[in-house]
Amino acid sequence: MKRIDIVGHRKWWFSLSSLLVIIAFICIFMKGFNFGIDFTGGTILDLKFEQTVTVAQVREGLRKDNLENSVIQLSGDTFEESGKKVIIRTRSLTADEAQTIVSHISDSVGKTEINRIETVGAVIGSEVTKNTLLNVGLSFAVLVLYMSIRFEYRIAFSSILAILHDIIVVLGVFSFFQLEIDASFLAAILTVLGYSMNESVVIFDRIRESIRTHKRTDSFKILANDSIYQTIRRSFYTLSTVLFATGSLYFFGGETTKNFALVMLVGFISGAYSSICVATSLWVTWHEHASSRRNESLKSNKK
Repeated sequence: MKRIDIVGHRKWWFSLSSLLVIIAFICIFMKGFNFGIDFTGGTILDLKFEQTVTVAQVREGLRKDNLENSVIQLSGDTFEESGKKVIIRTRSLTADEAQTIVSHISDSVGKTEINRIETVGAVIGSEVTKNTLLNVGLSFAVLVLYMSIRFEYRIAFSSILAILHDIIVVLGVFSFFQLEIDASFLAAILTVLGYSMNESVVIFDRIRESIRTHKRTDSFKILANDSIYQTIRRSFYTLSTVLFATGSLYFFGGETTKNFALVMLVGFISGAYSSICVATSLWVTWHEHASSRRNESLKSNKK
């Protein structure tokens, strides 16, 4: 079976990745993000129904007002998965909007009365957001240091660029479709970061081992391609497993977990692609450029 020259097609990978990143940036700057109530604050509706209701019924009642992604929980006495008291946390509402939504819920779910309507502040304030970004930045710095010590600085920066590519792609998808970004989004992004880094470490660890066993006449491209094909089956099995789990969570986990699962679905696919095609291609290109400069320098010195 003829093998595909993955690194040899690096121009295609660089073009595709550049296009995705450019589109993502355009969406981010033109459309921005749809931040959820964790970032912007919101309104709490404390309702009491005459009959027992389920969370799914209430969520369906909110669909008419496009609020089906709201946080809904049963309170008070519950009977298995149903109860008479429900607390809904949604985006900030005016008094009139709240009354209209309650009216729609009464029409579709059952007669209800309002215990309280309360406006609350953001769970994740600007200070926490800054601390989160700072921690992510420190994580990147530690990863660069770790991979520079374990491998070399070229591998470290190639891997970091691939991870940045994955995060930007995820952000672009959420911006383009205006999907809600909440607290779970940050957790999913960190999971994607870890997955992408793990894939890069596996491939580059094999490259490091192969450097000792390959012929000195082998090019960096041959070395990288051989290392990719030695690890690609393992990467495929890992990707299939995580996609099965996150896909099940996305399609069967309910409305509240959809965005969380979608971040990981997009991020895992992008992470596998960038680790195999982008990070290794960057490393080979960097090494070839450095070798070319050394050869030119030697030729000029001989003259």
